[in-house]
Amino acid sequence: MNIYIIIPAHNEERFIAKTLDSLASQTLIPTKIVVVNDHSTDNTKDIINEYVNTYDYISIVDTYASKNHMPGSKVINAFYEGFKTLDTNYDIICKFDADLVFPPNYLAKITHHFQKNDKTGMVGGFCYIEKNKKWVLENLTSKDHIRGALKAYRKTCFEDINGLKPAMGWDTVDELLAQYHNWEIKTDHTLHVKHLKPTGNTYNSKAKYKQGEAFYRMRYGFWITLIASVKLALLKKQPGLINDYLIGYYKAKAKKEVFLVSEKEGDFIRKLRWKKMRKKLL
Repeated sequence: MNIYIIIPAHNEERFIAKTLDSLASQTLIPTKIVVVNDHSTDNTKDIINEYVNTYDYISIVDTYASKNHMPGSKVINAFYEGFKTLDTNYDIICKFDADLVFPPNYLAKITHHFQKNDKTGMVGGFCYIEKNKKWVLENLTSKDHIRGALKAYRKTCFEDINGLKPAMGWDTVDELLAQYHNWEIKTDHTLHVKHLKPTGNTYNSKAKYKQGEAFYRMRYGFWITLIASVKLALLKKQPGLINDYLIGYYKAKAKKEVFLVSEKEGDFIRKLRWKKMRKKLL
């Protein structure tokens, strides 16, 4: 299977070499890697170019998105700057972060999952972060959800969901829409990926209401938004975020922000969410 990987990178001079080394050392080498240098002001571009000059399957794209590190739109807009340079001869398309270290068998293992089950639309491993000199499971990781840092899509699934949404919540709505189109989500807990920079470390302070806005735009409705807000805030060990998320939800509702999904898709999403919550309770 042809694997194409797109890596958005903004000021990642501390990590990008480790990410590219881990991908170049895979037991199954990817067909193409495009690194999108997104308005970096450090040595990120020079480091990427060293790999471009060494590996014929690695290329670089320069882009200049907003200087503000807003979750969702910035990284997906950068992703598509890289995507535009690729042909359509891929079987698997990946959006990886520039601060990850993959185990050597990562690409071989996700390819195996895609080949084993034709209904598998997305595959991902588990993220680990370093605490007290030990690598521990990142608290936002779940067996039911593939982290936005390491998304891998079957081509037909990627096309069915109409690609990635340039908005906060893109890495949740993609899985919901995949299930809407009868695709299965596969996580592999044996694939331990080192996440060198914990999620959200550099988010702009203006982004604090964006999660609630995302809940609204995914047509969650109030009660699912409330439950999701409590769960996420507790996972982040920041209960005060519940208030921010709800404010964001109501701000989006008042502004009548554009929904990310259709009414029919939204109805499916709400039913799916309630079904999963009931299953966990029982």
